[in-house]
Order: sequence, then C-alpha cells, then structure tokens
Amino acid sequence: MSFLAPLFLIGAAAIAAPIIFHLIRRTSREKTIFSSLMFLQPTPPRLTRRSRLENIFLLILRCLVLCLLAFGFARPFLQRPLADTPAGQARRVAILVDNSASMRRENLWQEARAQAEKYLRTATPADSMALFTFSQQAHPLVSFEQWSSLSFGDRVSSTIDRLKQSAPTWEGTHLGNALISAVEALEESGSREQQNAAIRQVIVISDLQEGSHLDRLQGYEWPRHVEFIIETIKPKKTSNAGLQLVMEREESDVAAPDAPPKIRVSNSSDSTREQFKVGWMPSGDAAFVGSPIDVYVPPGQNSILQAPAVPAGLREQRLALIGDDHDFDNVLYIVPPRPEQIPVLYLGDESEKDPQQPLYYLKRAFLQTRMQAVNIIARSNSAPVTAADVGSAQLAVVSEGVNDDFAKITRQFLDQGKTVVLPMKSVQGAQLLSKILGIGAIGVDEATDSSYAMLEQIDFESPLFAPFDDPRFNDFTKIHFWKHRRIETNRFSNVKVLARFDRGDPAFLQLGVGKGTLLLLTSGWHPADSQLALSSKFVPMLYSLLQQSGSIKAHRSQYAVGDAVPVIKSTGESMAIQPPQGTPIPLNAASQFTETSVPGIYASTSSQNPWRFAVNLAPEESKTAPITVEELERLGLPLKVPVADQARQIEQKKRLQNLELEARQKLWKWLIVAALVVLMLETWVAGYVSRRATAGATV
Repeated sequence: MSFLAPLFLIGAAAIAAPIIFHLIRRTSREKTIFSSLMFLQPTPPRLTRRSRLENIFLLILRCLVLCLLAFGFARPFLQRPLADTPAGQARRVAILVDNSASMRRENLWQEARAQAEKYLRTATPADSMALFTFSQQAHPLVSFEQWSSLSFGDRVSSTIDRLKQSAPTWEGTHLGNALISAVEALEESGSREQQNAAIRQVIVISDLQEGSHLDRLQGYEWPRHVEFIIETIKPKKTSNAGLQLVMEREESDVAAPDAPPKIRVSNSSDSTREQFKVGWMPSGDAAFVGSPIDVYVPPGQNSILQAPAVPAGLREQRLALIGDDHDFDNVLYIVPPRPEQIPVLYLGDESEKDPQQPLYYLKRAFLQTRMQAVNIIARSNSAPVTAADVGSAQLAVVSEGVNDDFAKITRQFLDQGKTVVLPMKSVQGAQLLSKILGIGAIGVDEATDSSYAMLEQIDFESPLFAPFDDPRFNDFTKIHFWKHRRIETNRFSNVKVLARFDRGDPAFLQLGVGKGTLLLLTSGWHPADSQLALSSKFVPMLYSLLQQSGSIKAHRSQYAVGDAVPVIKSTGESMAIQPPQGTPIPLNAASQFTETSVPGIYASTSSQNPWRFAVNLAPEESKTAPITVEELERLGLPLKVPVADQARQIEQKKRLQNLELEARQKLWKWLIVAALVVLMLETWVAGYVSRRATAGATV
C-alpha cells in the first residue's frame, strides 16, 4: 500500500507518544531536598491506582479513531507496477549518418562514424538494422534485407567496413528527405507481425546545422510507435564564413566583359570571427593573385560586395576567402555568363528600315541581355537561304511575296518539327499558305467593315497567350485592328483558333503541319494593319513564340553540387564533359549531365558548341550553426528523450498513475466510514463506563 500524502501518518504516530511517556515515568520531575531526609535511601514512588491505565479498550478505540482519520487524510491506494518494455524485445533500427559537405569540418566525420559503430555493436541476434548515409538524398549502405541475409557474426563487421569505405560528399544537407526515406524503409521492410512486435527507431547522427532542409517535414504524418534519437556532432571551433555568388537577373543589361562579379560573404551566428579577406587564388596556390579586399561581417550577418578586379592572365576564375576556422566552403568558381545566341529566320522582300513593314518592328523587339541575344536572319528572294540558316533556327517568320523555293524551304522547316509564323498582310497571303500546305486554293477575302476590330475569345491556355492569363494583363481591348482577312478554316485538317475578332472572324490560327506548327495571323502587326506592334503585348508574345518553338534553352553558367545540367549538342554529335579532375564523362544519348559531384569548372568537348559551367557548394551548407532539438519537435518529430529527462518522465508518469489509482480506488472513504463506526462504538463504551462508575460511587 502507498500514500499520496504520507506526512499525515505522523499524526497517527504521535498518538502513542503521551501514553508511552506516561508509562515510562517513574520519578517526579521536580525534587525538593530536605536536610532531615538526606540519610534515607531514595525509593521510586509506588504505583497507585491512579498511575495505572484504566479502560484500555476505550483508549484503544479513541486511538483507533485518530489513526483511521490520519490514514484517510494520507489518501492510501494499492500500488501497481508500470508497464515496462519486455526485456529482450527485438528492435528495428535505421541509422542515418550525415555525409554532407559540412561534415568535412575538423573530425566530425570520424566522430559520426564512431557513434554509428557504437550503435551497431549493441545489436542482438533478434535485432534488424539498416545503415544509411545522407546528403541531398539517403543512400543505403546496408539495407534491412542485406542485414538479414548475413550471419550474426558478420553483420556488424561487414556494416562497419562499408561505413569506413564512405566519406563526406560536397552535397547539401536535406535532413527532411533522409528522415522520410528512413521511415519508409522501416515501414516497407519485414512482415506486419515483425514490425508490430519490434521496437522501431531512427537514429540520426549529424551536425544538425541550420542549412539542413526541413521543408518536407511540414505536415508529414509520422507512423505510430516510431521514435527518433538525435546524436548531434559538434566541432571544437565554431567560426565559419561562406562565399557565394550573387546572381543577377537574366533580363539585366549586358555587363562589361571584365566587370568583377558580385559576391556574398556570410558568417554563421555562432562565429567568433568578423574580419576576412577575399581575393583571386589559382588552384593549388595558397597566395592571392592581385590585391585582396578586407571584409567585415558580424556573426549571423551577410555582406554583399563587388569582388576585386580579375587579374590579367588568370586562367581560372577562382575566388577564395580566408580568416575563418573551416575552409570547406571558402572557394567560389566563376564562369562569366555567355549570352545564348538565338537565331530567328525571316523570309521576305522587305527592308528592315521601313517602319511600314513587319520586319522593322521584329528587328527592334528583341533586346540583347546577359543571357540571351536574339539574331534576326533576314533572307530575301535575291539572298539564298543556307543550310546553316535552316539548321540553326527553330523559329521562322515568312512574309508574302517569297518565291516557290522559299515556300519549299518553309515546308521543310515545318517537317523538321519547327515553328513558322505567317502574318497575312493581304489576301495574297492565301497563295503562299496553299503552297506551304500543298493544297488547292484557299478562300480568303478582305474584311470591309469601316470601323476597327478587337480581339475576343482568346485561348489563354495556349502557350502564345499564357503569359497574359492574369486579370492584370488580359485586357486586349486597347489593341485596334484596322484591317484583317476572312479565311475559310474548313480547308484545314488540324487547326485550332487561338483568338477571334469581335465579329467572329478568326484572328490567330494554329495549324499542325508535319511535325511542326504554323501560326497564321489574319492581320499584320505593322501600323497599316493594327496597333499590335506598338502595344505592350507584342514583345511578350514574341518571347512566347521563342519559348514554344524551343529556341530558348536553359543554359546557365553557375550550378550547385548535385544539380542536373541541361545538355546542348548538335544532332548526331558525340560529346563528353570534362570534370575538374579525372577523365571526360561521355554523354551518349543523355539530355542532362548529372555528375556534378565536385566543385570546380566543367567543360564540354563539343567542337561545334563548346561551353563551360561552374559548380559550387550550395549556399545553405555554409549555415553551420546547430539547430535546436525543439525545432524538430515543433515539426512533429517524435523524439526519444535523453536518459535524465526519461527518468523525470517516468517519475511524472508514476505520479500521474498514482493519482489515477487513488482517485479510482477511493480507500479514504472507507477509512472515514470506519472511523465514524469506531467513534460511535467509543461513545457507547464511554457512556457505559461512566454509568458503571456512577453506580459504583453511589453504592
């Protein structure tokens, strides 16, 4: 039996004190010395009738009442043991070891490997374990199935050997991906009976830095009975600063070829250093080339500044930062952006200086930016089209008045899967259209309405008008069309009307011709026909055409470790990528290069289109200050508490269980009832004794 308030039992023990003191008292407390009695032998007082205990039964009843009340106030209950985990229960454990770039600091990787070995050596024959390393994704070193296939004597040693063969990578940390992958591996491996009978744990061994991506954990529903153990590895020195390139907007103006780039120097929040130097440093050298710049960055802050001027004759643009304790993120490789050349073929006998012709506005619509340079290749009947013109361009604009050879070239252009735009400046455009399509005469006439027409029924789901699919931009009522042509659409087999005039006539038609696409405009964009070329919608529409035709390709010069790089190569060309170290990696039929595992400058071996790109560390990996475990708990991660906190929780759980047991049993009520019964008995006995004493005195 146990008590919630055991201090009340002291009152029960205090009841016996006066009785005991009365019984053991043999002499008087006060003594008076008489000179005449000094020669007499001292003797204790003789017990008289008044010194003896009378009515012992009545005394016992009264003491029993007080004891019952004390026991009732102490709130007794019958104790029950806590349900502990059965000894020897099997475990299913997934161990995650961080091997991202931040684990290259000091001896973090050796400590992480030692922690993993410690957990592996606790395995029993009934346990099932799996070992993963993780950076951007989790990579299994030993799966649950491989663990089960090994004999018990070889499981731990084989797993440790595979861990020793691994090393930190240069990739960023995606802790959310790793945790979800480990839980999925726990859920998928083993039978349902084995999973229910085993303790399921995920052990994370990581530096737990701020740059860990945890976005996938938002709202994730964790399975029941899976607990997480976090082992945080901390370096002795905490100062760390990182160097990143500040990317400018793609549509910004072209910078000077020798202009130094903008960089960002970030300092971790737990850093103890503030002064750094940044300068150009060739590979393999430990000294700057040229004059470095001094940078002051307080802890937890960033500083954006212009890099120092590039020294003349520097073969490799490599910026370096010195001044912090960890150098894994102190190097930045830079490849100056090269504008992508986008050729657009224009077929027609028009002058690019005539403001009354479509070519005049087409030439001035595209501006050269840092990333793109659109080149209009104008060819007339007197200037033949070369095979290089047709092969390089993905978009062609054909005007009226071209000869039959240009019509055949246009059809070949379409058969190759490319895009052609045909603006009809007059009804004569129907003849060119019939030659391109290879069909008979097409009925077309000039609209004779005296007022202007406007666009309506626009298909904003088409790639041409998709940029305007917003209430702020989808107003085309300010674009007036003075002239347009009415054309028979029933002659076309594969046609889609993208927009109509307010009178119902087709304005923009999309025709499927061979493998390509023909966009037919029943009105020109020059001022004689419409206000389209002078409106704010003209340039976005042209860029939509470039995007739809595939002329714009994502060709960046800066990537992060682990990024997939789009491959640009000519048809039938064999090409390879030369990494910073090692032999060239052939691309074969791949459309992406995915072997960006090491920072540095990569170069293609293409003879027709050589290009280079730089690969650097992910900027988030420089945020090395550790996150708190409370942050993981806030995301709903069911963490297993440390031993000290676990003992505290067990004590709290025991106390709550005691309260629940006492409230359910309510033994104090029975003790109070018993005290009342004894009190009634004591009253009766006391009355009986009093009556006997009175009767004896009378006699």
